[in-house]
Amino acid sequence: MELQIRRAEVVDAEAGAWCHLLCWREAYAGLLEPARLAEKTGDVERRTEKWAGAIEAGLVRWIALSPDPAAPVEDRVIGFSAPGPARDEDAPTPLELYAIYARQGWWGSGLANRLLDVAIGKEAASLWVLEGNQRARAFYRRHGFAEDGVRVDEPFFGVPEIRMVRPAG
Repeated sequence: MELQIRRAEVVDAEAGAWCHLLCWREAYAGLLEPARLAEKTGDVERRTEKWAGAIEAGLVRWIALSPDPAAPVEDRVIGFSAPGPARDEDAPTPLELYAIYARQGWWGSGLANRLLDVAIGKEAASLWVLEGNQRARAFYRRHGFAEDGVRVDEPFFGVPEIRMVRPAG
C-alpha cells in the first residue's frame, strides 16, 4: 500500500497532535531531562487546539498517514512537516521549515525525505534544530543545510537551538 502524504485539515488536528507529541518523546529522549520532556509532551488537548488553530489560520501542515486504516488516533499520523514564512528578524531566507518529524518506527524509511520534499522542495530555507540533536542535524546536512552560527535558548524546552540554512538548489 502506498503511503499517503497530504495537507492536513482541521479534522486531522487530534491525530496530528498525537504524532507531534509522540515524535518529541521519541526524538528528544536523551536530549532533555525526562521530567521536563514528560511535562511538555503530556497535554494532547492543548496540542490539538494548537494544531486546529494553525490549520484554521491557513498554515500548511503536511501529514503522512499510517498505512493501517484501523490505526488508533494516536497512530493515524506517522509524520508531518510544516513550512512557512521565515519568522526571524534577520532571516537568511524567506522560507522557514518550522517542523519535520517522523515516528521512530519510520526512521530510515525515507519518510522524512518525502516530508521535506513536499514542504520545501529545493527552495532556499532556514530552520531551527535542538543543538544536541545530532541525528536531525545530520539529516539536514544531507539535504544541503549548514549551521550559520546563530544560537538561541529555545523557550519551550529550555535548551539551546541552532539555525541551519540551505541555499536554493
